[in-house]
Amino acid sequence: MIVRPHSLFFLGIGGIGMSALARYYRRQGARVAGYDRTSSALTDQLKDEGIDVQFDESPDSIPGDLRTNKDVLVVRTPAVPLTSPLQLHWQALGARIVKRSELLGAITRDHRTVAIAGTHGKTTVSTMLAHLLHEGGMPLNAFLGGISANYGSNVLLDKDARANVVEADEYDRSFLQLRPNEAIITAMDPDHLDIYGTPEAMYAAYAEFAAMCTGRVLVNERVLDRFRTVGAIAYGFGPEATSRASNVTVEGGAYRFDLTTDQVRLDNVRLGMPGRHNVENAVAAASMAIHLGVGPEHVRASLASFRGVERRFQVVMPGPGVVLIDDYAHHPAELAATIGSVRELYPDRKITGIFQPHLFSRTHDLAAGFAQSLAQLDELVLLDIYPARETPIPGITAEWLLEQVPLQAKVHCPQSGLMRVLEQLDLDVVLMLGAGDIDRLVPHVASFIHKHERS
Repeated sequence: MIVRPHSLFFLGIGGIGMSALARYYRRQGARVAGYDRTSSALTDQLKDEGIDVQFDESPDSIPGDLRTNKDVLVVRTPAVPLTSPLQLHWQALGARIVKRSELLGAITRDHRTVAIAGTHGKTTVSTMLAHLLHEGGMPLNAFLGGISANYGSNVLLDKDARANVVEADEYDRSFLQLRPNEAIITAMDPDHLDIYGTPEAMYAAYAEFAAMCTGRVLVNERVLDRFRTVGAIAYGFGPEATSRASNVTVEGGAYRFDLTTDQVRLDNVRLGMPGRHNVENAVAAASMAIHLGVGPEHVRASLASFRGVERRFQVVMPGPGVVLIDDYAHHPAELAATIGSVRELYPDRKITGIFQPHLFSRTHDLAAGFAQSLAQLDELVLLDIYPARETPIPGITAEWLLEQVPLQAKVHCPQSGLMRVLEQLDLDVVLMLGAGDIDRLVPHVASFIHKHERS
């Protein structure tokens, strides 16, 4: 049991989930500091909010009032190795060290909690649901896996909160630390097999997560069969979905659809975020919001005003010339959904995908799926694999993956050579894909496109 801490130090404070927790406890009045490897917009914001952030691993850089205080609660992420001098310092001092998921789990015991799980889609659904509840007048705390375009933050905090919205991360079985009342499960495509070993072991963990819920469990219709024993309700497009979208159309780059749940029907709903897969996400968020008491017309207005999440089908340059879209997709199913939505929105145009694979283990385990999804592009520029927490696996390289993609127009290049490659291409719709650091290239690609459109 974690008693409410008065002082915390975050190892990896610049991470999207870690920074949300740091902000929450700072708002609660706690003393908060932390370390991250590099500065970013997020760490700049944390410092602006009164949180000390250091970028070197020397224990001497820890703020003096915390450095020798063994009562500091230390929060760690797998992105920072156990051999870090900071980790070793806190261990030697005898400070309590917990995983991020343990701390988030403690927070979920404070209020009614809706947890959103799934191998993809959970960040968008979490952010949508938080927006619908906030606009519907429900005070809440929300811990999001991305930056909400509506609020410019990865966390929504309210001192009068009556509910929590949290992402339930399946990595390292973290979601089993939570205590959810309601849950949404968006997808269960095999992933993190370095942790689970087999898809069946991953499915078992999801079943355990669902069984922990005391209230409604809303699941994507494609995985309903695995949750019938917990009385799950399905959402989606098909006949088994109790909550569903129908009559889906595209008008002026925006999706419209009719929404049916077990409680209401709303016709001609407009979604402010592009992507057919996001219509499905909207059904999940809207259905849960209505279940929690948000009025139908609040839901309608809030879906229209929802501006999305940074790096989730984010239209950086809408045209009318070259279109540039940035997306976090890093799993074959996500790639297929994103590329398919781009085809629907921009029919008869050439799509160039710039993809950065994420993790050697994922690339190895899901190579056939990556090859199939990437083949939906007209043209592929494949960057080197982003290692994150992993060491290389012999033979598993971007060149190895590229050979398996059945596409004529394809090329591998390191990040440093991207602009030289783009010089040789006739760009029309450019899709930047991946969960590593490819987002740092987006401004450079946008500048490149601007420059060449003016010349």
